[in-house]
Amino acid sequence: MPDLPTPKDAVEAALFSECWDAVLSYADLCTSGSTAANQLAREAFAFGIREARAAEGGGVRGAGRRSPRLPRIPLLLTAVRQTAAAWEAAGQGHKLDPDLRLWLNSEKAARFTGPPLSRPIALRGLRDMQEQDATLLWLAEVEALPLHSVVRRHGLDPAAAVEELNQVRGLFRDRCHRNHVDTPMPAECRSYVRLLDAVTRSPTADTPEDLSRHLATCVECAEAAACLRLHGGGLPAALAGGVIGWGGLAYLERRRRAAEVRLGAGRPDTPDQDGEPTPALTGRARVLRGGLAAAAVLVSVLALAMSMKSGGDGTVTDAQGGAADSTPVAGPGDPSLPAAPATSSAPAGTSAAPSTTRPTRSAAATSSPTADDRPDPEPQGTSSTTAGTGTGQSSGAEDRACTVAYRLVDQWSDGFQATVTVTTDDALDDWRVAWSFRGGQRVNQMWDAAFTQNGTRVVASAAHYNRTVAPGGSLSFGFIASWQGTNPAPQGFTLNGRECAGA
Repeated sequence: MPDLPTPKDAVEAALFSECWDAVLSYADLCTSGSTAANQLAREAFAFGIREARAAEGGGVRGAGRRSPRLPRIPLLLTAVRQTAAAWEAAGQGHKLDPDLRLWLNSEKAARFTGPPLSRPIALRGLRDMQEQDATLLWLAEVEALPLHSVVRRHGLDPAAAVEELNQVRGLFRDRCHRNHVDTPMPAECRSYVRLLDAVTRSPTADTPEDLSRHLATCVECAEAAACLRLHGGGLPAALAGGVIGWGGLAYLERRRRAAEVRLGAGRPDTPDQDGEPTPALTGRARVLRGGLAAAAVLVSVLALAMSMKSGGDGTVTDAQGGAADSTPVAGPGDPSLPAAPATSSAPAGTSAAPSTTRPTRSAAATSSPTADDRPDPEPQGTSSTTAGTGTGQSSGAEDRACTVAYRLVDQWSDGFQATVTVTTDDALDDWRVAWSFRGGQRVNQMWDAAFTQNGTRVVASAAHYNRTVAPGGSLSFGFIASWQGTNPAPQGFTLNGRECAGA
């Protein structure tokens, strides 16, 4: 196992510490165990640092020009992918995640090592930026670091942090647009270049139907659209997927969770788009406050019901003497009791209030080994600590074979991220999960499942690698969606056509 490089000075030592955490996190996603993860991380780190130092020590190609290169962290993450490919070629593929092995032997992986003009737009756009700008963009969007600390690290004015980041986003968009124009493409794709540029510049422009159909079938144009669209919160996913490749969305989720653990329940105050301080009350804190209020209402309802209980047959009666619902009411977080029915005083769906700050992270959820094997503070997939949950169900779970937990992970001014976890009593060899939105929300992208949306109804179908679910097991997937006005939790969850109870 290679030794880690020795830092040149204290500044590089601090950078090494930050980079190692990112490299180990991604290496853990790429391997089948903690031992292999550490070995892959060490080899990739040593290889990446050698490459970075060689690039920094090389001569410039001309006046005012430099050799295109990635910032330190994405460069090292790329080194992890390259080292994993070398393991596969050398007969050590059994140490890697099976899905990664399939990806490494596919045309998707070949795009990252093929002709430069055929590589992903995000990768080319980030490489073409000045290193300081590219680093600021990556740390804020992908690593989910607080914006004020990122700009302070670069010697910038924290009061102008949002403006600085918006300028960098604009630079990235310009580089991506230029690279998209330079990309060899079929005549049909070429005919949509100018229209795609115009549509993605406006936050309110509707995508024409013919362009929408084209983006649904053309991977390269869809990638370009994600990089060019600065509104809607899809930039972190476009960056991670285009630069890292396999596991980009899962890496986003890991970095977001690690940042939350480092910062605690709330993030430090950061300036909003107008330069005014934004309260540190995050979506998680709002949901928690709403959950406590709902719990208080449920306890009051239970106490009132018990006080009106008759002494003979155990029937609960209301104030007019009629029989009331005798379904037990579950306290928050109590898995041993069935879900409480939705009432007008305690809505079943709980969602975070809209936030004025834009997102600096996106996410992905994947199946993962146990938490003991993971180097991050929180594991992938489902979590008992939720930012917000809601089921939208209206009856008990006694006769149902599935239970659903809807989790609002993050929310911003025009979009949000959520995960859905369904536990099934029956064995499954394929699955479809459907639900209805109540606020006109639209799903933009989904991981660990394919989706279709017709009006308010969304149907998520199993991916090829997670179709089978054991009895008593669970399935999980996540998505990013847009919203306007209000963002209530969805309702009417079904698994293969059967109604599910709320967790």
